[in-house]
Amino acid sequence: MNQFNIADAKAHFSELVRKALMGEEVVIARDNKPLVRIVPVAPPAGKRQPGSGKGQILYIADDFDAPLEDFQAYM
Repeated sequence: MNQFNIADAKAHFSELVRKALMGEEVVIARDNKPLVRIVPVAPPAGKRQPGSGKGQILYIADDFDAPLEDFQAYM
């Protein structure tokens, strides 16, 4: 685990991001107490499929498509 204080993290942020992307654990600390961990964002689980939410919407109000009262002046 690589631990850096906040001042060092500010000065070498792009290097820390590169290390995290390469799989190293990067921790930012204050007073030698770990605060945050820099980790890469995981890619989406899979490709989205049209219709994958079918059957999950249980109720839609009858006036769902009706204009809102607050917008009557704009119509």
